[in-house]
Amino acid sequence: MLGEKALELIKEMERSRDGKLPAYNDNCVRLVLEEMNALFQQNQDDVNATVAGEAQYYPGIRLRHASLERNKRCLLAYLYNRLERIRNLRWDFGNILPPEMRANLCDPEIEWFGRYSKNLATYSSSLGDGIGLDLTQDIKPPKNIYVEVRCLKDYGEFEVEEGDIVVLQKNTTHYLPMNTCQHLIRLGVLQQVD
Repeated sequence: MLGEKALELIKEMERSRDGKLPAYNDNCVRLVLEEMNALFQQNQDDVNATVAGEAQYYPGIRLRHASLERNKRCLLAYLYNRLERIRNLRWDFGNILPPEMRANLCDPEIEWFGRYSKNLATYSSSLGDGIGLDLTQDIKPPKNIYVEVRCLKDYGEFEVEEGDIVVLQKNTTHYLPMNTCQHLIRLGVLQQVD
């Protein structure tokens, strides 16, 4: 049946809507491309026969052309959805993919992910008057600019942006601006209290 393998690719992406990226289906993509080449060749032969005046194959040419267009749309939708999910993986996991995710990518997708990560890093470093701004840090805006944090280690004096000095000692709780304490949260000095 025409377009069966192309539809299988679309269904595969639809089944994996839970966010998990399925392995690249190289075999099915290859079969769709082979079908498209065969349809194109048949159309070429029929057009040449029609131009030569041997016979008229208009309905067959139109049917195969519609099948070609459908296969092309399905294949492009499959590839576009994969790239969208790979782009989202960069924002979710950072520039290093977990091995189980990386195993589901083909070589060109891994290369695209690397270039996308590099471009994002270049753009991020150009923001903020040359200082740089980590765009992946706050994907969702905070509900409050102040957060309650618990100190996990003795850190000593810490100066917040307003100029106030806070002494960070183990097992103490503080109410600090989110943007000033995020670095210490990533270092494991502070822990955000829910």
